[in-house]
Order: sequence, then C-alpha cells, then structure tokens
Amino acid sequence: MDKVRKTDAEWRAILTPQEYAVVREKGTERAFTGRYWDTFQHGIYRCVACGTPLFASDTKFDAGCGWPSYFEPLAPDRVREERDTSHGMVRTEVLCNICDAHLGHVFPDGPEPTGLRYCINSLSLKFEPEAE
Repeated sequence: MDKVRKTDAEWRAILTPQEYAVVREKGTERAFTGRYWDTFQHGIYRCVACGTPLFASDTKFDAGCGWPSYFEPLAPDRVREERDTSHGMVRTEVLCNICDAHLGHVFPDGPEPTGLRYCINSLSLKFEPEAE
C-alpha cells in the first residue's frame, strides 16, 4: 500500500476540526461521547483521513472504557505501533500505517484470541455498514 501524504492545509480541508485535533495532533475524545463507542452493526471501520479499512465489526467488543475497542486490526500492515510517553504514562500508540493518523492506543487487557484491546477514537474512524 502506498503512503498518503498531504500538507497541513489539505488535511484541514478534508477533516472536521475535531477529527483534525485527534488524527493530526494526537488528541483524544472524551469517553462515552464518540459516534461509534456503542455501535455494534456489522461493517468495516475505515481511517477517517485516508479511507484505509482498519477494523472489522466482528473484532469489536464492549470494553466498558467508552471508546470503540477491537481485539485485532483487519491486517497487521494497516496499523503501526509506537511507544508513547506523553502525559506521564508509557503506552503504545496506534497509528494508521498509510497516512500516519493517530488512532488511539493498544493495551494488553483484551479478550481472546489476542488478549489485546485496541482502544480507538471514534473521531479517527468512518464506519461503513455491511450491505444487506
């Protein structure tokens, strides 16, 4: 997959101010306020910035944390993980590997089969419902 690169002005033109704050400035939406934290329809969650398919609804689970949570990405090459030491914590940041959008963080407290919880901001995602 080819990398998607845009200028700051181009990102601002295609993202809402709230989406921009999360995906380009590594912000976080408040828990239980995002558009997808309690969505359990069948479909695909894409990167809001570049449209890359990132997570499938059949890997989504209710972690009780207030953000959409998944136990694995659609494909390992679509997300990238980096060490995040911001806010006095040590966490693992999750980014879109195609456009470098900040998605959220991954934690080792998820369900089987992976034991992982990809805790993702709704503002970094665009849901595409499965066709009926």
